[in-house]
Amino acid sequence: MTSLTQRSSGLVQRRTEASRTSAADKDRGSGDEDFETRRGAEEEEVEDKGDCKETRLTLMEEVLLLGLKDREVICKSDAPTGDVLLDEALKHVKETQPPETVQSWIELLSGETWNPLKLHYQLRNVRERLAKNLVEKGVLTTEKQNFLLFDMTTHPLTNNNIKQRLIKRVQEAVLEKWVNDPHRMDKRLLALIFLAHSSDVLENAFSPLLDDQYDLAMKRVRQLLDLEPEGESTKTNANELLWAVVAAFTK
Repeated sequence: MTSLTQRSSGLVQRRTEASRTSAADKDRGSGDEDFETRRGAEEEEVEDKGDCKETRLTLMEEVLLLGLKDREVICKSDAPTGDVLLDEALKHVKETQPPETVQSWIELLSGETWNPLKLHYQLRNVRERLAKNLVEKGVLTTEKQNFLLFDMTTHPLTNNNIKQRLIKRVQEAVLEKWVNDPHRMDKRLLALIFLAHSSDVLENAFSPLLDDQYDLAMKRVRQLLDLEPEGESTKTNANELLWAVVAAFTK
């Protein structure tokens, strides 16, 4: 295990925060432990039922809340999904002939292409639009901050419970509920881990952990990142599109 002196200052913060939590737990009496056990069971029951409709987040919103072989993408259904950004992306996919590859679509929709004839594919103001969605769901709020010559719109967190549940889900996926098989993992959660890593926000979910938990979590994430997407996509019941996207992000 990497020593404390070899770790970044973030590790010191993880140790300090986790130590305070551990010390506080030891100070509680047996009555408090019974209360915490009952409360934990109640919270788990609520989580199993899922968040209410108003606070259910999309995968992109969750990534924001935290920071193969090429295959042609064909839109099998043009039915609206209810998510504006996803519907906008699917509209581009459906109307484009000949079909583009997964890698090409990621570059086009993210605005990474230098082809002036394809600039219209770029999804505009994605971060701001996602933030506004989270404001509408009561997760964030909107504030104006003055910076000398101009005002800037910011979106501070207003519902920390939702973020903490998200962090807990990510932590448990690679710790207590680790199944050591990506094909047995919840596909949405697996996609979240890959996308959060590619967006450099996965570390935020692991920073509160103790040293040994942090090292174990990162070791298992590395196991996922080291998988060969092309090979994984050929396995039984594999989601080929998921692994095609993983290949594009981890190449």
